[in-house]
Amino acid sequence: MIRHTFSLLNGIGEKLERTIWKRKILTWDDFCACSEIEGISPERKRIYDDQLTQASMELSMGNAEYFARIMKRREHWRLFDVFKDGAVCLDIETNGFQPDHGGYVTVVGLYDGYEWRSLTRGENLTAENLNRALKGYKCLVTFYGAAFDVPFLQRSFPGVRFDIPHFDLCFAARKLEINGGLKKLETQFGIERDDIVKGMNGYDAVKLWEQVKKGSAEAKELLLTYNREDTTNLLKLADILYQRLKNSTGIEEFIACGYA
Repeated sequence: MIRHTFSLLNGIGEKLERTIWKRKILTWDDFCACSEIEGISPERKRIYDDQLTQASMELSMGNAEYFARIMKRREHWRLFDVFKDGAVCLDIETNGFQPDHGGYVTVVGLYDGYEWRSLTRGENLTAENLNRALKGYKCLVTFYGAAFDVPFLQRSFPGVRFDIPHFDLCFAARKLEINGGLKKLETQFGIERDDIVKGMNGYDAVKLWEQVKKGSAEAKELLLTYNREDTTNLLKLADILYQRLKNSTGIEEFIACGYA
């Protein structure tokens, strides 16, 4: 999808992007190969050509941070297919309060499609370990993480870096006019979770942590299982929402009509 994307250029929004596609200009190469494009001045066209050439070079090098800087956050989903193999899903649990009111992170879960890992308060949850765990990934996947998980972590662990594209599935779903929390969307799309944590929610995770503090190994295992299910299911949902977002742009229609 990213190589069809012109909305990464300043002054081009989704409406103009679609107009460009209608003119059979579907890729960065198509754009740069045109001597002129109606509605875009020659000066602006030269600037855009340079920007697309640069973007193509950065993409070939796998420079995810470059695209995180130049693209609007709401468009980061367009990078998911090219960076999926380097994606990491993240979900946190907390003690139920905000950082400035005694709140803290209890568990951070990370899943890259192959392995789920956790960082737990009082054991291995530090800014250094979190940065180390995130290092090397190309895309962050969360559910409402742009509004909750990431800000919470940054306030709790100064120095934690989130400088890669961020595919927030909550806002992706809203863009598609699909409402509800993660559990509702899982049910809607037939995504299953471990029976032992079915029906649990964030408040249950808070109560489990209280038991963990009292030494309950069973509560800790259940809390980690809950977080694992939240985290690993994000990748399944990301696949579904990415394809729906791509379809919603109309690009597939132009490709199917033989424009590309």
